[in-house]
Amino acid sequence: MKYIRNFSIIAHIDHGKSTLSDRLIQRTGIIEARDFKDQILDSMDIERERGITIKSQTVCLPYRAADGKDYHLNLIDTPGHVDFTYEVSRALKSCEGALLLIDASQGVEAQTLANLYLALEHNLEVIPVINKIDLPSADIERVRQQIADDLGLDPDSAILTSAKEGIGIDEILEAVVTKLPPPIGDPDQPLKSLIFDSHYDPFRGTVVHFRVFDGRLRAGDHIRFMSNGAVHKVEEVGIFQIIRKPQPELTAGDVGYLIAGIKTVSDTRCGDTITLDRHPCERPLAGFKEAKPVVFSSIYPVSTDDYEELAVGLEKLKLNDASLIYEKDSSVALGFGFRCGFLGLLHLEVVQERLEREYDLSLILTAPSVRYEVDLTNGEMVIIDNPALYPDPAQIARTREPFIRAAIITPDRYMGAIMKLCLDRRGINKNYQYLTSNRLEMVFELPLAEVVYDFYDRLKSITQGYGSFDYEIIDYRETDLVKVDILINGERVDALSQLAHRDRAVERARNACERLREEIPRQMFKIAIQGAIGATIIARTTVSPFRKDVTAKCYGGDITRKRKLLEKQKKGKKRMKMVGKVEIPQSAFLSVLRTDTD
Repeated sequence: MKYIRNFSIIAHIDHGKSTLSDRLIQRTGIIEARDFKDQILDSMDIERERGITIKSQTVCLPYRAADGKDYHLNLIDTPGHVDFTYEVSRALKSCEGALLLIDASQGVEAQTLANLYLALEHNLEVIPVINKIDLPSADIERVRQQIADDLGLDPDSAILTSAKEGIGIDEILEAVVTKLPPPIGDPDQPLKSLIFDSHYDPFRGTVVHFRVFDGRLRAGDHIRFMSNGAVHKVEEVGIFQIIRKPQPELTAGDVGYLIAGIKTVSDTRCGDTITLDRHPCERPLAGFKEAKPVVFSSIYPVSTDDYEELAVGLEKLKLNDASLIYEKDSSVALGFGFRCGFLGLLHLEVVQERLEREYDLSLILTAPSVRYEVDLTNGEMVIIDNPALYPDPAQIARTREPFIRAAIITPDRYMGAIMKLCLDRRGINKNYQYLTSNRLEMVFELPLAEVVYDFYDRLKSITQGYGSFDYEIIDYRETDLVKVDILINGERVDALSQLAHRDRAVERARNACERLREEIPRQMFKIAIQGAIGATIIARTTVSPFRKDVTAKCYGGDITRKRKLLEKQKKGKKRMKMVGKVEIPQSAFLSVLRTDTD
């Protein structure tokens, strides 16, 4: 065990985590040069294009240190985005140390701080690494100062590196060996191991990624998952070296995989404890919780013929993504679809993009909403995430919505613009503090419903890309919630209904009406587009009709002749409006459901 090191790389998005992983893999030579490609641990096209890690990976790096000894370095890669914080926390639980990567040109950002706090919660040894030192805009001394002031770490221990150029890679590997502690555990105790991830193999079933804390595990053992009591027979255990390498056994301190004929990924919950069925450990490892969806949206196929393909696509995605939940849904306007729950807006975008690419589907997503708690007058409490299920206002005693604590790190020149943005979104300013002479951290409590629309995009645009944002859900608070309906030609369109705070309802309704007016084609009759709360109309626009000039044949003569012709035309249009149906094009739904812009 003293020749094993388990470590993770944590960083803000786009600080070079995947590139550093590539260099470490190349340096330890576990893959032939001809098989190597950039971002080798990022297996999805979306990850490569966006430069983010969505699905974490693990790799075992063999390394001969300066002392002549051979070490096994287990690199447990972590997703970088705030939506996947729980997965990051489970990966960190499996490590003894972490490399905290900081961009030499950007400096310390919101998720750098959040990830450091996560690492310190798990008592990890943290090695600061300053990356991208080859950039012309790199300011190493400023970043060292931030490491000391903002993070409270020793700036002199920071390793200077450029993952792109391969500078400082040997120093990092030596630091992992010398500065990080080896794992502790007893191979003779009953098996106790932690699941930190899993993925689906179409030929072998679910492949479980786990870290052994105590005991040992071999093929043929019967294991038990402590969260649900399921028992399985292990077919194979091994380690990851880009490809899976079977091993005779894994013992305390090892990180690897097991295959046990498990049918779905959702049976293997991230954070669960594995033990032997015959000799179980006394208690599971602490910190297990089920990943709960935060943002909800309904997905419909543009063509109703694609419903079966959408069902198959979601089923296959679910095999690889246990945090995705969905159930059948239907809409009068859009037909059959699915109501889905996501960990956050990035998760929603990734699922939508994967469905469209991998299964060649054209999709419509309803406006994202959050989960509200509604107390009814009969004493019952219901949870609502779909506007269609919103109860009659007469039966509602009170409603509560989720609040988040948002930490925003920004140069101080953008302070006023951020204040305005957050206060416009019903935010409460808790405190702010200067981290350096010109950078400050602002903490707000905000309703999650105000953040899921376009908050992040607005923040990036008003801070010219310098503002960074991190959040955690704190509690539910009472709110004045209303259901905003959209009526077209007097008929309610259920797919366009939204739940909104009363203060924002008029703005939302007006915005939807304006967008629909631009998209709905003109008819021979006038079309009224209205936003309503119950029976009260709060916004209206009109699509003007085509007109035939019926008075063109009149030349001279009495005005009553013209009036008579116009009255006749008016009656015809009125009759046409009563029988006429307004076809709403798909582009109209998409225009309304796109995130609001102020």
